[in-house]
Amino acid sequence: MYAVIMTGGKQYRVSEGDLVRVEKLESEPGAQVEFKDVLLVKSDAKTYIGQPMVEGATVTGTLVSQGKDDKILVFKYKKKKQYRRTRGHRQQHSEVRIEKINVAG
Repeated sequence: MYAVIMTGGKQYRVSEGDLVRVEKLESEPGAQVEFKDVLLVKSDAKTYIGQPMVEGATVTGTLVSQGKDDKILVFKYKKKKQYRRTRGHRQQHSEVRIEKINVAG
């Protein structure tokens, strides 16, 4: 059984027991997290497709940790104009362990 959830403007395919790295969530590590934006649920017997969300479906998990990704450098350059700009960015993320996929109905 798997589900497709949406969080942080991105879609993730998750199964029970998966460890998923998503955009930063405002919770403490060890807290329960519930995703209500479920786009699709696929079980052995049936497939539930949302229009746009599956009614009553939720995915629950536990927030394992929070951190930052590797630094990326953004370099702007215009030739012959002596223009150079360098910026760095580290995206924050949360790791969630998926525990249960619930489908109502």
